[in-house]
Amino acid sequence: MKGIVIYKGKYGATQQYAEWLGQDLNLPVVATRDINEDQLKKYDFILLGTSVYIGKLQIKKWLTDNVTFLRNKKIFLFQVAATPVEEKEKRQAYNLSGIPEEILNNFEFYFLPGRMVMQKLSWKDRIMLKMGARLIKDAVAKKKMLTDYNDVKEENIGEIPGKVKNYLQAEMPAVTTQKSVLQF
Repeated sequence: MKGIVIYKGKYGATQQYAEWLGQDLNLPVVATRDINEDQLKKYDFILLGTSVYIGKLQIKKWLTDNVTFLRNKKIFLFQVAATPVEEKEKRQAYNLSGIPEEILNNFEFYFLPGRMVMQKLSWKDRIMLKMGARLIKDAVAKKKMLTDYNDVKEENIGEIPGKVKNYLQAEMPAVTTQKSVLQF
């Protein structure tokens, strides 16, 4: 079975996780902008990374545009966001609003922490963040929202490589059986 890591991010955290997963699983790593339909057809499963921007998956349009090619593929989605990993319901809501319903059952979801460095944000993103912080009454929460952090660490990919390997082991007998049948 052939697999690939595809990602779309905004400031580099999602790409970093994609590269670590690609190295760990010995899979090619490609940005969404660099893969076309013909290439996508060649893969049986995908590790798909997306950042979240203002509550929306960055990869939403790409998923909608490629739904035909994703219909019969196993997809391991890793979502990178500022929303704490513990807030699974909120993060899952991002997935449910960003993934076309017809392929939703193909996905396994993983939530990874991100990073924010104010100086690296675009001026538009800095302004929006500061405006959002003004709406928060809790001084501690407001300060936290405007403070740099970097929680992007290789150990955060944790269970993902093992889940992919387990999936491949489970699928291999079926692939072997199919090939045997085809040879006769």
